[in-house]
Amino acid sequence: MANIAAADVNKLRLQTGVGMMDCKNALVEANGDFEVATDILRKKGQKVASKRADRDAGEGVVIAKTDNSGTFGALIMLNCETDFVAKNAEFVDLSAKILDLALSSKPKTKEDLANLKLDARTVQEHITDMIGKTGEKMGLGEYQFIDAPLVVSYIHQGSKLSTLVGLNIGDNKDLYQIGREVAMQIAAMNPVALNKDDVDAKIIEKEIEIGKDQARQEGKPEEMLEKIALGKLNKFFKENTLLNQDFIRDPKVTVQQYLTSISKDLTVTSFKRVSLS
Repeated sequence: MANIAAADVNKLRLQTGVGMMDCKNALVEANGDFEVATDILRKKGQKVASKRADRDAGEGVVIAKTDNSGTFGALIMLNCETDFVAKNAEFVDLSAKILDLALSSKPKTKEDLANLKLDARTVQEHITDMIGKTGEKMGLGEYQFIDAPLVVSYIHQGSKLSTLVGLNIGDNKDLYQIGREVAMQIAAMNPVALNKDDVDAKIIEKEIEIGKDQARQEGKPEEMLEKIALGKLNKFFKENTLLNQDFIRDPKVTVQQYLTSISKDLTVTSFKRVSLS
């Protein structure tokens, strides 16, 4: 029997979209020959994932949920090609089972989640089975999670966009509704970061360059461009960082001011936002 390396199994999995154990068994049967192993998988009815690898899986569902403790939340995106399949009861049921598995097992990465066992088979194997049934390309597009004193989830109508938000205080039942309002803020306003200190340096650099170009086109003196660009950057921070955004339910205050009005120490620890579009 051929000695099959884990790297070879993973390579075949990436090429075909088939589960790890099936790929390993195929490579063993093919004595390590990738082409023969691929043919073996195809003969076993698992050809669709590879055959449709170039198709766009831009539809699907995005769902989020928290565990019973309210301190851990998970969010997944399961992709397919058409809205018709996305609304299929079996597809929706599989999505819900994967999310529940994520909540109970708390994997660290999307790859870890895909390799977890669900009813004696891996998540990836279940997805591959669904590919065979529907004839559509599918994949686990996203997996995000938050661990915090209080985690609140929000699923936007249609299950095309979901959010998670973590709060630093969790011993107050009244805070759930506060967290939900912030989760809806995240869905509506799509912040790029929690606060200005969390904004990626590349985004900041890009915004400064845009600000300079805008000022230059407006005829402003070259020596003033940096100062003008930094002023525009502060406006960017105000509009695009969660805690500094105007609170949608009361635009007279920022999100952080709203939270502080509830409890002087209350703030957001982190957030996640995933959308199909």
